Amino acid sequence: MAKPSPAVLNLAVIALLIGVAAADTSSPAAYTNHTVGATTGWFFNATTNTSSADYSKWASDQSFNLGDFLIFKTNSNQTVIQTYNETTFRSCITDDALDSDTFEYDGGNAIGEALTVPVPLTVEGPNYYFSDADDGAQCAQGMAFEIVVKHGLGLPPSLNQPPPPPYVEPPPSDSNQTTPTSTDQQQTFYRAGSARGANVRTGVFLFLLCGFWVLV
Repeated sequence: MAKPSPAVLNLAVIALLIGVAAADTSSPAAYTNHTVGATTGWFFNATTNTSSADYSKWASDQSFNLGDFLIFKTNSNQTVIQTYNETTFRSCITDDALDSDTFEYDGGNAIGEALTVPVPLTVEGPNYYFSDADDGAQCAQGMAFEIVVKHGLGLPPSLNQPPPPPYVEPPPSDSNQTTPTSTDQQQTFYRAGSARGANVRTGVFLFLLCGFWVLV
């Protein structure tokens, strides 16, 4: 039986290694909805002063990619804060947060009203989440976690929208344009009246002159 040459064996090994590497780095087949805290949800127990789950542990068991969603099953006693600013995250409050990197997902009009809050993952890299309810006490007691978002399939068309154009101040009003005063209006009226009166007098004069020539 003929044996393959060493060159053929080397090519086969290289092809196998390339295939394994490609399998390890391949993108996910679909986008994923991650229910935060799994069946426990996103809740804080005010009686025991603890979060209902270890959210950091939950996050460490997940793989997050652009286009995925975090689903917060909660109620209006908690808040959902998303930030890309680690300083804001560590502070557990949003007093000094910027509108450009920190977002609050509101909902509910009554205390304890059930809510489902979907949060899209649209920025690659570190993302931070917490509840700033009770002046940040919930966050300090475990209502917080951080994740790292990978590129994956990239953003789907539904989320890959250009940002809105920046706000532009309207041009100032022209200070040279002034509203006509009542005196200006009266002068205009009198000038127009004088012109109309002169035209009437000229017409009467021409009429009488024509009549005079007829009589002559």
